Amino acid sequence: MDELMNLIIADESPSEISDSIKTALFAKSQDRIDALKSPVANAMMGYDFETEEDLESETVGELDNAEETEEEE
Repeated sequence: MDELMNLIIADESPSEISDSIKTALFAKSQDRIDALKSPVANAMMGYDFETEEDLESETVGELDNAEETEEEE
């Protein structure tokens, strides 16, 4: 992000600024793709591996549902 701000402040060419934005977005999306690649592949092949992250997300979901039930009453 600092690199992008420096390019804007230095009045670099719009194409260079655009390339910097694209590079940052591609890097961010690559991290997300890498994180999801293994779980999606396992799901497609029928494997069901639960990681600690899966267990944590399920627990949070259960707590959220319990709070919603209490609020409705």
